[in-house]
Amino acid sequence: MAKITAPYGSWKSPITADLVSVSGKHLEGFALDSHGRLIWLESRPSESGRAVLVREPEKPGDEHTDITPKEFSVLTTAQEYGGGAFHVSGDVLIFSNCDDQRLYKQILGSKDSTPVPITPDYGGPVVRYADGVFDSCLNRYVTVREDHRGNSVHPTTEIVTIGLSEDNIQEPKVLVGGNDFYAFPRMDTKGERLAWIEWSHPNMHWDKAELWVGYISKSGDVCKRICVAGGNPSLVESPTEPKWSSKGELFFITDRNKGFWNIYKWIEHKSEVQAVYSLDAEFTRPLWNFGISSYDFIQSNEQTNVIACSYRQNGKSYLGVIDEVQNSLSVIDISFTYITNIISWGDLLYINGASAIHPLSLAKVALDDHKSKAVDFQIIWSSSSDSEKYKSYFSLPQLIEFPTDVSGQNAYAYFYPPCNPDYQASQEEKPPLLLESHGGPTDEARGTLNLSIQYWTSRGWAFVDVNYGGSTGYGREYRERLLGSWGIVDVNDCCHCATFLVDDGKVDGERLCITGCSAGGYTTLASLAFRETFKAGASLYGVADLNSLRAEMHKFESHYISNLVGSEDACFERSPINFVDKFSCPIILFQGLEDKVVNPEQSRKIYLALKKKGLPVALVEYEGEPHGFRKGENIKFTLEQQMVFFARTVGRFTVADEIAPIRIENFDK
Repeated sequence: MAKITAPYGSWKSPITADLVSVSGKHLEGFALDSHGRLIWLESRPSESGRAVLVREPEKPGDEHTDITPKEFSVLTTAQEYGGGAFHVSGDVLIFSNCDDQRLYKQILGSKDSTPVPITPDYGGPVVRYADGVFDSCLNRYVTVREDHRGNSVHPTTEIVTIGLSEDNIQEPKVLVGGNDFYAFPRMDTKGERLAWIEWSHPNMHWDKAELWVGYISKSGDVCKRICVAGGNPSLVESPTEPKWSSKGELFFITDRNKGFWNIYKWIEHKSEVQAVYSLDAEFTRPLWNFGISSYDFIQSNEQTNVIACSYRQNGKSYLGVIDEVQNSLSVIDISFTYITNIISWGDLLYINGASAIHPLSLAKVALDDHKSKAVDFQIIWSSSSDSEKYKSYFSLPQLIEFPTDVSGQNAYAYFYPPCNPDYQASQEEKPPLLLESHGGPTDEARGTLNLSIQYWTSRGWAFVDVNYGGSTGYGREYRERLLGSWGIVDVNDCCHCATFLVDDGKVDGERLCITGCSAGGYTTLASLAFRETFKAGASLYGVADLNSLRAEMHKFESHYISNLVGSEDACFERSPINFVDKFSCPIILFQGLEDKVVNPEQSRKIYLALKKKGLPVALVEYEGEPHGFRKGENIKFTLEQQMVFFARTVGRFTVADEIAPIRIENFDK
């Protein structure tokens, strides 16, 4: 059939906002039970973001079953961003419940037991737990605890133990404390040594951290401790992900020397650290959430350690197998180009990943006898199981490299051209562009299938996802471009990326729009206030006032703004709220009213100021939504309203979908 010629942005697409909203399931972690059956934690927009543990069926073709009773939601709010909300050992499951933040124990079997609490009831969610593991030798649970009882703004973080044999619930016992933050408490197989990561203000974990090992006494206390990595003041590093092999050897990841996170091993009897395999690539990612697992040990008949790992290099993830004795790395060819977590079971690997044609998924990978290639690749879970039917509408990302305003320094982005098999535009027209600045800001764009991006490109928009200086995945030096320069480097790189695409003839320079969530919302607002590149913007729970954010910030990020920006004066000068007179184009804002990271007042202030100035502006507030929207209906509404807002204010086209637009102040009569 001949394609229909119609203006960019006006194309009709089967990738609807409804489809995007139901595809918004997130994988919050996965584990294996005593029978090797997979258990995963998924959040469901259709259930207002409720997080549910699901078990793989015993027989292929049978239905997955929910483990979590309907009155529970498995989620921890430790460090506000959570992660590590559950752990499985054999047939025993420990999980954190969302409403009260208590830990519960559940016995898994042919008929799962009712969860029972194992931590005290403090009258509310004031004590939070994350990243726990079992200590089978002493029948206890070792976990990170964040205690808000004494100070809700600056809670105490410690590693504690919780007895699993007592009939009566006891107060957890402090095992390690005294520093600002802890993560990855990991017990060796004999219960004799505990490894953990700790760090202190003003650092974020990825700035500087320490790896410690504590020796456990017969009474279960830490009787001696040693700093394995991060204690040398002349060597800046951020160790992470400690793991004990079955032989009792400690492995971990750190970024000493070249500034790339690589896998290392502790030689205990020499008190030395040695690299397992060196590569200019990132074998892990920043610790925003607890429970990261970027590598695991593969069962081997040889007296050697074989390690399955993922690493990221030049905008792509790879699955690798390291043979420690051979000092070799075999790249395993699979369909994913982005990989997050890995766990192993015999010759099987379970991998969380995605690609340009696969949405975020969980796959089972079978290796050959030599552990050098995959003989089977099977997707067990997908955030959007129906996405395959829309494949002909997918725009495939193109990794682009563009110059920044610093001579010799380039930055990166994924460019998605308009794509729809049913439509084309006239040869004279260039498409409008929506540029996304990712959140964090210490995070990255991934170049994987995201139906919310395809929503735009299948309607005739070009889309670009920018990895501005300060993004992760390119090593410490690239990540640290943003230190002291947030609001400058990110803004400049986003503007340079947009103009690069204009100069290359790919997009219409008169229809450049920008969007971003959280820190990306700040970059959006700063780009609109301090530059004139973009013609309209959308901020989702974005930052408008850096000094207010710094004053109200929760403990985990309480020094983050100072590291990224600097002094109070610098925060003032880079805060869009203080320079409303510099805004000159339409803006729409979206904000959750239960946001504990960015105060909803920030969006209200920018809305009222722009309304008073006379610029087209709209504000959407959502009851019950935190930092990041979880409810399907709100995800849908946000996407549709961005689309129609841009179409009405700068698009020069009519949206094909039937969307009732909200009122735009200073625009609608």
